[in-house]
Amino acid sequence: MKCILNTGRTVPQGTSVEHKGSDNYRSVTSAGFLNPVDMMMLGIEDGDRVRLTTPAGYIVLTARPAEGVARAEIFVAIGPYANHIISSETHGTGMPDFKSQSVEIEPTEEPVKSVGELMEAIGGLRYDRT
Repeated sequence: MKCILNTGRTVPQGTSVEHKGSDNYRSVTSAGFLNPVDMMMLGIEDGDRVRLTTPAGYIVLTARPAEGVARAEIFVAIGPYANHIISSETHGTGMPDFKSQSVEIEPTEEPVKSVGELMEAIGGLRYDRT
């Protein structure tokens, strides 16, 4: 299913941002909020996993229903998961497009990676180890 990805700050994401290696931060930033009708069309339920693919790459998220999300949209809190699939292109503004990214969403059995695994996948260093 083709959808539009929108990202933004959330209160739970903001309160755990100082603890990016924590389970709480991972659960908040690795959730994709979808309209319940779209979830039904995808054949998924709350807690199932979805794969989001953009030209920049793909991630696996935990699907969560959200009545306030429009049909054919998905909302993801700003963080390592959203950043993993946002293009670095800034169109000369110095800021990537965190809104209105076209994504392909499909159900998957793949696991949601840890923040450290995401960092390693792009050649970075893990910061989820104590």
